[in-house]
Amino acid sequence: MKNALSATFGLLALSAAVIASAADMPVVKPVRGTIDSFENNTLNFTTRAGAHQSISVTDKTGVRLVSKGDIASIKSDSFIGSAATPQADGTLKALEVAVFEPSLKGSGEGHYGWQNADGSTGTMTNGTVGKLTGTNGHTLSVSYKGGEKQLVVPDDVPIAYIQAGKPEQLVKGAKVVVFPAEDGKTARGVAVGKDGFQPPM
Repeated sequence: MKNALSATFGLLALSAAVIASAADMPVVKPVRGTIDSFENNTLNFTTRAGAHQSISVTDKTGVRLVSKGDIASIKSDSFIGSAATPQADGTLKALEVAVFEPSLKGSGEGHYGWQNADGSTGTMTNGTVGKLTGTNGHTLSVSYKGGEKQLVVPDDVPIAYIQAGKPEQLVKGAKVVVFPAEDGKTARGVAVGKDGFQPPM
């Protein structure tokens, strides 16, 4: 019993340490919403909370077109991004996975804090898939500059495919995830759903 209690307390302590380390990282805070209009290089959108916001889109803003994907599109050497929840055993449990087209390999590479749609803080890992195994759902080895993570992808997790997009695809009614620059006035990037698709990140 003593050993069992020690193991339990050890697991809880490890879990707390994992969560704390995730919270200590710089956190990316995207804004999610629906486009109201895009004119004169200004993107007007309504957030999921119902607030109306505007942000400038410049020639440096990366526009990405996001469509529905599937687990079969994740292969060894695929470049992916995944919002996830750190687990006590050191793995990451995916909340979604986005597969980038080959020309976008390296986009946002790394492992950092991420604010989820519900306001909770998890992690985002962008890197190259190495080994894939089939236990506990689908387990991927994801490497990036400076590290590697084991990502567990449950069967019910949404999969998206990301392509290079164009500003003219920022149309009224499209679902977007906006990444504000440090000044808060211009967009560093905008992920826009294709044909009504809602980007899951």
